[in-house]
Amino acid sequence: MPVYQNDKNKTWYVKCYYKDWQGINRPHTKRGFLKKSEAQAYEREFKLKKSHSTDMKFSEFIEIYERDCLARLKYNTNVTKKYLIRDKILPYFKERKLNEITPADILEWQNEMLSYRNSNGDCYSQTYLKTIHNQLSAIFNYACKYYNLSDNPARKAGNMGKEQYGEMKFWTKDEYMKFSEAVMDKEVSYIAFEILYWCGIRL
Repeated sequence: MPVYQNDKNKTWYVKCYYKDWQGINRPHTKRGFLKKSEAQAYEREFKLKKSHSTDMKFSEFIEIYERDCLARLKYNTNVTKKYLIRDKILPYFKERKLNEITPADILEWQNEMLSYRNSNGDCYSQTYLKTIHNQLSAIFNYACKYYNLSDNPARKAGNMGKEQYGEMKFWTKDEYMKFSEAVMDKEVSYIAFEILYWCGIRL
């Protein structure tokens, strides 16, 4: 076991080798563990990550997913997805092994999401529930595609929520021209609505 104790401060450290994406052996050292068991646990988890094994904790795979996948997205998308993962998904699965999460586990998680109520008694909207589930499914899809996870339990469990598109109301050009004449004396409002209408900007 490449776990050693520092004679000076009696802490433990890990010193091992791993193969990078080019197949080259690279040294890796991690210091500062107070217990030998902590150093051994870190070494075991580190090797699982580097071997692309799905026999790792869900929280450890999330670190890989965020590094490899989310980092490629636009900033706002990245922030939104990280929030969904850390607030709605990770608390429920972080200690579970990635390859041991079952469709039944996903159904229990869905029930938690469906039964949520805030201080005003409001539940999550159907579109928000679908967004959360899609994010969880995307994580498992990534594990299936790049880390050889056998199947996607979120897909087997089925989706929750649904896409809802309300009726879109808009002004015709004649209707807008009447409105713009009425607010023309309010310069700031007039300019704002001109930009919104003619540029097709949606809130």
